[in-house]
Amino acid sequence: MDKYLEKITPQVSDTWRADEMFLKIKGNLIYLYALMDDETRFWIAKEVANTKYTADVQPLFKNGQQFAGKKPVTLITDGAPNFHEAYLREYWTADKQTRTEHIKEIRLSGKVHNNKMERFNGQIRDRERVMRTLEKSDTPILDGMQIYHNYIRPHKGLKYKTPAQAAGIEVKGKDKWLTIIQNASKNN
Repeated sequence: MDKYLEKITPQVSDTWRADEMFLKIKGNLIYLYALMDDETRFWIAKEVANTKYTADVQPLFKNGQQFAGKKPVTLITDGAPNFHEAYLREYWTADKQTRTEHIKEIRLSGKVHNNKMERFNGQIRDRERVMRTLEKSDTPILDGMQIYHNYIRPHKGLKYKTPAQAAGIEVKGKDKWLTIIQNASKNN
């Protein structure tokens, strides 16, 4: 599945969001860093790390740029210094025309907030509660969650499309079960 999905390039917007959350791996805390497109809510990249250092965030930004085939025009994160330092290393350029703008001073209410990422974190947290813990940091569960989020789960904020559909990825020959899931989600 991963090899097939690597060949697909989503048509994401120029505004991306990033955040981190902690997860438990056999009772130990680890950090899941996620990069998501603002418009389509496509989960672009993820990184699992034991710490919250810049070196842990930098691969997230690099992998996101490689996967999407571009860098964002705007990056929205919380005020954590590790995100800003990684932004400076991966996206900042001396040329103002090609420089990514980093919005790092967000508010809970107002024009710039990170509610979409917080909702995304809640989705991951809900699944983690059911499982109680993950067994290892390179668990395939996180890959499965990313596939489910992008290609299967319809989002109310996207008018019940999946992020993949919103990002221009045509789902050919939709299986009957996918249609049933999407219709059931509309009714809830």
